[in-house]
Amino acid sequence: MLRLFGHAASINVRKVLWTCEELGLAVEREDWGGAHRPTSAPEFRALNPVGLIPVIDDAGEVVWESNTIVRYLAASRGRDDLLPPDAAGRARVERWMDWQVSDFNNSWRYAFLALVRRRPDYQDAAQIERSLAACAQMVRIVDDVLRGTSGYIAGDAFTVADVVIGLSLHRWRSLPADRPEFPHVERYYRLLCERDGFRRFGRDGGP
Repeated sequence: MLRLFGHAASINVRKVLWTCEELGLAVEREDWGGAHRPTSAPEFRALNPVGLIPVIDDAGEVVWESNTIVRYLAASRGRDDLLPPDAAGRARVERWMDWQVSDFNNSWRYAFLALVRRRPDYQDAAQIERSLAACAQMVRIVDDVLRGTSGYIAGDAFTVADVVIGLSLHRWRSLPADRPEFPHVERYYRLLCERDGFRRFGRDGGP
Protein backbone atom coordinates (compact mmCIF):
# COMPACT_ATOMS: atom_id res chain seq x y z
CA MET A 1 0.00 0.00 0.00
CA LEU A 2 1.14 3.53 -0.75
CA ARG A 3 2.36 5.36 2.36
CA LEU A 4 1.83 9.11 2.64
CA PHE A 5 3.61 11.24 5.23
CA GLY A 6 1.87 14.53 6.11
CA HIS A 7 -1.18 15.91 7.89
CA ALA A 8 -4.46 16.28 6.01
CA ALA A 9 -4.90 20.01 6.74
CA SER A 10 -2.01 20.70 4.37
CA ILE A 11 -3.08 21.79 0.89
CA ASN A 12 -0.05 19.97 -0.53
CA VAL A 13 -1.01 16.71 1.18
CA ARG A 14 -4.55 17.11 -0.15
CA LYS A 15 -3.17 17.34 -3.69
CA VAL A 16 -1.80 13.85 -3.23
CA LEU A 17 -4.95 12.53 -1.58
CA TRP A 18 -7.14 13.84 -4.39
CA THR A 19 -4.81 12.35 -6.99
CA CYS A 20 -4.95 8.99 -5.23
CA GLU A 21 -8.76 9.22 -5.30
CA GLU A 22 -8.66 9.78 -9.06
CA LEU A 23 -6.35 6.78 -9.43
CA GLY A 24 -8.27 4.51 -7.08
CA LEU A 25 -5.21 4.03 -4.88
CA ALA A 26 -5.45 2.99 -1.25
CA VAL A 27 -3.33 5.18 1.02
CA GLU A 28 -1.90 4.68 4.47
CA ARG A 29 -1.29 8.17 5.84
CA GLU A 30 0.87 9.20 8.81
CA ASP A 31 0.50 12.62 10.44
CA TRP A 32 3.67 14.68 10.15
CA GLY A 33 4.18 18.42 10.24
CA GLY A 34 2.00 21.15 11.68
CA ALA A 35 0.88 20.22 15.20
CA HIS A 36 1.92 16.61 14.66
CA ARG A 37 5.29 14.91 14.59
CA PRO A 38 8.04 17.36 13.65
CA THR A 39 9.56 17.07 10.21
CA SER A 40 12.92 17.86 11.79
CA ALA A 41 12.97 14.33 13.25
CA PRO A 42 15.82 12.21 11.87
CA GLU A 43 13.47 9.52 10.59
CA PHE A 44 11.58 12.11 8.51
CA ARG A 45 14.75 13.80 7.25
CA ALA A 46 15.90 10.38 6.07
CA LEU A 47 12.88 10.44 3.75
CA ASN A 48 13.09 14.09 2.73
CA PRO A 49 16.28 16.03 3.46
CA VAL A 50 14.54 19.40 3.07
CA GLY A 51 12.02 18.50 5.79
CA LEU A 52 8.76 19.34 4.02
CA ILE A 53 5.50 17.43 3.60
CA PRO A 54 4.20 15.53 1.76
CA VAL A 55 6.39 12.52 1.11
CA ILE A 56 5.28 9.18 -0.31
CA ASP A 57 6.79 5.72 -0.12
CA ASP A 58 5.55 3.73 -3.11
CA ALA A 59 6.83 0.19 -2.53
CA GLY A 60 10.25 1.57 -1.65
CA GLU A 61 10.28 4.47 -4.13
CA VAL A 62 10.40 7.62 -2.00
CA VAL A 63 9.17 10.81 -3.66
CA TRP A 64 8.78 14.31 -2.22
CA GLU A 65 7.50 17.71 -3.42
CA SER A 66 3.74 17.70 -3.87
CA ASN A 67 3.48 18.48 -7.58
CA THR A 68 6.27 16.02 -8.35
CA ILE A 69 4.37 13.35 -6.40
CA VAL A 70 1.17 14.10 -8.33
CA ARG A 71 2.99 13.77 -11.65
CA TYR A 72 4.79 10.63 -10.51
CA LEU A 73 1.58 8.92 -9.45
CA ALA A 74 -0.22 9.69 -12.71
CA ALA A 75 2.73 8.63 -14.86
CA SER A 76 3.60 5.51 -12.88
CA ARG A 77 0.00 4.28 -13.15
CA GLY A 78 -0.13 4.91 -16.88
CA ARG A 79 -2.84 7.55 -16.62
CA ASP A 80 -2.20 9.33 -19.89
CA ASP A 81 -5.55 11.08 -19.53
CA LEU A 82 -4.30 12.88 -16.42
CA LEU A 83 -0.76 13.53 -17.67
CA PRO A 84 -0.20 13.19 -21.42
CA PRO A 85 2.86 11.16 -22.42
CA ASP A 86 3.87 13.39 -25.34
CA ALA A 87 6.14 16.35 -24.64
CA ALA A 88 3.77 19.04 -25.91
CA GLY A 89 0.71 17.67 -24.13
CA ARG A 90 2.64 17.23 -20.92
CA ALA A 91 3.99 20.78 -21.12
CA ARG A 92 0.45 22.17 -21.44
CA VAL A 93 -0.36 20.50 -18.11
CA GLU A 94 2.90 21.04 -16.27
CA ARG A 95 3.15 24.77 -16.97
CA TRP A 96 0.01 25.30 -14.88
CA MET A 97 1.40 23.09 -12.12
CA ASP A 98 4.63 25.08 -12.02
CA TRP A 99 2.75 28.39 -12.03
CA GLN A 100 0.49 27.20 -9.22
CA VAL A 101 3.34 26.25 -6.92
CA SER A 102 5.15 29.55 -7.54
CA ASP A 103 3.15 32.64 -8.53
CA PHE A 104 -0.35 31.53 -7.48
CA ASN A 105 0.58 30.09 -4.09
CA ASN A 106 2.84 32.99 -3.24
CA SER A 107 0.05 35.47 -3.97
CA TRP A 108 -2.39 34.18 -1.35
CA ARG A 109 0.07 32.95 1.28
CA TYR A 110 0.30 36.09 3.44
CA ALA A 111 -3.45 36.75 3.46
CA PHE A 112 -4.21 33.11 4.21
CA LEU A 113 -1.81 32.93 7.15
CA ALA A 114 -3.17 36.21 8.47
CA LEU A 115 -6.91 35.77 8.00
CA VAL A 116 -7.46 32.02 8.19
CA ARG A 117 -4.56 30.66 10.25
CA ARG A 118 -4.45 33.93 12.27
CA ARG A 119 -0.70 33.81 12.66
CA PRO A 120 0.40 36.72 14.90
CA ASP A 121 3.48 37.32 12.75
CA TYR A 122 1.27 37.88 9.66
CA GLN A 123 -0.91 40.78 10.75
CA ASP A 124 0.44 43.71 8.75
CA ALA A 125 -2.65 45.29 7.20
CA ALA A 126 -0.82 46.67 4.17
CA GLN A 127 0.72 43.31 3.37
CA ILE A 128 -2.65 41.60 3.76
CA GLU A 129 -4.17 43.99 1.22
CA ARG A 130 -1.28 43.48 -1.17
CA SER A 131 -1.65 39.72 -0.87
CA LEU A 132 -5.40 39.87 -1.52
CA ALA A 133 -4.86 42.09 -4.57
CA ALA A 134 -2.11 39.85 -5.93
CA CYS A 135 -4.23 36.76 -5.46
CA ALA A 136 -7.20 38.37 -7.21
CA GLN A 137 -4.93 39.10 -10.15
CA MET A 138 -3.86 35.45 -10.31
CA VAL A 139 -7.49 34.31 -10.20
CA ARG A 140 -8.30 36.79 -12.97
CA ILE A 141 -5.67 35.07 -15.12
CA VAL A 142 -7.34 31.72 -14.47
CA ASP A 143 -10.74 33.20 -15.27
CA ASP A 144 -9.49 34.60 -18.57
CA VAL A 145 -8.03 31.23 -19.55
CA LEU A 146 -11.18 29.34 -18.57
CA ARG A 147 -13.21 31.64 -20.79
CA GLY A 148 -11.47 30.01 -23.74
CA THR A 149 -11.96 26.37 -22.74
CA SER A 150 -15.06 24.23 -22.55
CA GLY A 151 -13.99 22.67 -19.29
CA TYR A 152 -10.63 22.64 -17.58
CA ILE A 153 -7.49 24.68 -17.09
CA ALA A 154 -5.31 22.84 -19.63
CA GLY A 155 -8.05 22.21 -22.17
CA ASP A 156 -11.28 20.27 -22.54
CA ALA A 157 -10.32 17.28 -20.34
CA PHE A 158 -9.56 16.94 -16.63
CA THR A 159 -5.83 16.57 -15.85
CA VAL A 160 -3.57 16.77 -12.82
CA ALA A 161 -3.24 20.50 -13.50
CA ASP A 162 -6.83 20.81 -12.28
CA VAL A 163 -5.91 19.13 -9.00
CA VAL A 164 -3.41 21.81 -8.07
CA ILE A 165 -5.24 24.80 -9.58
CA GLY A 166 -8.56 23.66 -8.11
CA LEU A 167 -7.18 23.44 -4.58
CA SER A 168 -5.56 26.87 -4.82
CA LEU A 169 -8.86 28.34 -6.01
CA HIS A 170 -10.60 26.67 -3.09
CA ARG A 171 -8.09 28.26 -0.73
CA TRP A 172 -8.71 31.67 -2.32
CA ARG A 173 -12.45 31.18 -1.82
CA SER A 174 -11.80 30.42 1.87
CA LEU A 175 -10.33 33.88 2.54
CA PRO A 176 -12.73 35.89 4.76
CA ALA A 177 -12.49 39.03 2.63
CA ASP A 178 -14.34 40.72 -0.21
CA ARG A 179 -13.44 39.06 -3.50
CA PRO A 180 -14.16 40.07 -7.09
CA GLU A 181 -16.61 37.91 -9.01
CA PHE A 182 -15.12 35.64 -11.66
CA PRO A 183 -17.90 33.80 -13.52
CA HIS A 184 -15.67 31.32 -15.36
CA VAL A 185 -13.88 30.38 -12.15
CA GLU A 186 -17.25 29.80 -10.47
CA ARG A 187 -18.35 27.55 -13.34
CA TYR A 188 -15.06 25.68 -13.06
CA TYR A 189 -15.44 25.28 -9.29
CA ARG A 190 -18.90 23.78 -9.75
CA LEU A 191 -17.50 21.42 -12.36
CA LEU A 192 -14.76 20.27 -9.98
CA CYS A 193 -17.38 19.68 -7.28
CA GLU A 194 -18.75 16.87 -9.44
CA ARG A 195 -15.61 14.86 -8.66
CA ASP A 196 -15.47 12.77 -5.47
CA GLY A 197 -11.84 13.68 -4.82
CA PHE A 198 -12.45 17.41 -4.91
CA ARG A 199 -15.53 17.16 -2.73
CA ARG A 200 -13.53 15.20 -0.12
CA PHE A 201 -10.22 17.06 -0.19
CA GLY A 202 -11.22 20.44 -1.60
CA ARG A 203 -14.74 21.63 -0.93
CA ASP A 204 -15.20 19.61 2.29
CA GLY A 205 -11.54 19.18 3.23
CA GLY A 206 -10.93 22.51 4.91
CA PRO A 207 -9.47 25.78 3.61
